[in-house]
Amino acid sequence: MKQSVLITGGSRGIGAAAVLAFASAGYNVAFTWHHHGSAAEQVLARAQKIAPDRLILALQADAADAGQVSTAVRRAEQELGGLQALVCNAGIAQQKLFTDTTDEDWRRIMSVDLDGAFYACRAALPGMIHRKYGRILLVSSMWGQTGGSCEVAYSAAKAGLIGLGKALAKEEGPSGITVNVVAPGVIDTDMMAGFSAEDRAVLAEDTPVGRLGTPEEIARTLVFLADEASGYITGQVIGQNGGLVI
Repeated sequence: MKQSVLITGGSRGIGAAAVLAFASAGYNVAFTWHHHGSAAEQVLARAQKIAPDRLILALQADAADAGQVSTAVRRAEQELGGLQALVCNAGIAQQKLFTDTTDEDWRRIMSVDLDGAFYACRAALPGMIHRKYGRILLVSSMWGQTGGSCEVAYSAAKAGLIGLGKALAKEEGPSGITVNVVAPGVIDTDMMAGFSAEDRAVLAEDTPVGRLGTPEEIARTLVFLADEASGYITGQVIGQNGGLVI
């Protein structure tokens, strides 16, 4: 059986690395994108080159829109012949004092980072339950574990993913579905674009392994957790942060 996966937020960063990693591992891959169409086209082309015998789909969908997410899941299921794995990666971040955070700031971060995962899981679960098999992976953050100053809304949303993952793992385990959370540390992605070279150097120095993480490292963990052989791992939070949070 050819395994199939849907990855939300697959046009850049960890999501793009995950698309390529799953394609390399022999999966049929569907991924969503919202604003970055040219980046999505590039990821699609690279994945198709890596796995020319696999189906690769790029689906435009706003993670914060329940209808668009549901439509993307249905299309992925129809065109890929069902989904064995779901990676909820779509997310946005914002650095801002809590007292300056507006209602709109809070709602947008929650709607993309937390609600989006809820919508995707809810849409994908019926098929997984029917097949008695599934792998759900939620991409949180070390700030979801510890909280980050000036990132209260982001930390709250990412902490919500941890609660979602733990509870859903208990509920869906009897149906043959595992649910796990990956909590990356400081990863060298577009989200780091606003940091100066000095800031990046300080972050690397503060990390026990002495460097920033790469999207490819997170992607390899996601592929491992999605594998059939990882079926006895569920409800766990994998802190992939170079030792910054222990």
